[in-house]
Amino acid sequence: MTASPLIPVPIPDRVAVLIGSCMPAHVLQAEIEAECAAREVYRFRGPLCAEDRADREHALSVLARANKVLAAYNPRLTVRPGRAW
Repeated sequence: MTASPLIPVPIPDRVAVLIGSCMPAHVLQAEIEAECAAREVYRFRGPLCAEDRADREHALSVLARANKVLAAYNPRLTVRPGRAW
């Protein structure tokens, strides 16, 4: 039986380190930046003032840059704001 893709399953730290050691450092950095930017974009909901709109646009640009690196390595690694694990 397979696990549902909607249920997050934690992986041990050693397994995460093993997976990370197989990827180039710039891809790992892009993955971290994409996750942080996606969380930042998700924070801005509802009516936004000018400063919040600018912060949201900056987070979207960081997410787009990181996704460009991730997609070049593996298109399935791209991150979307508000994506459910």
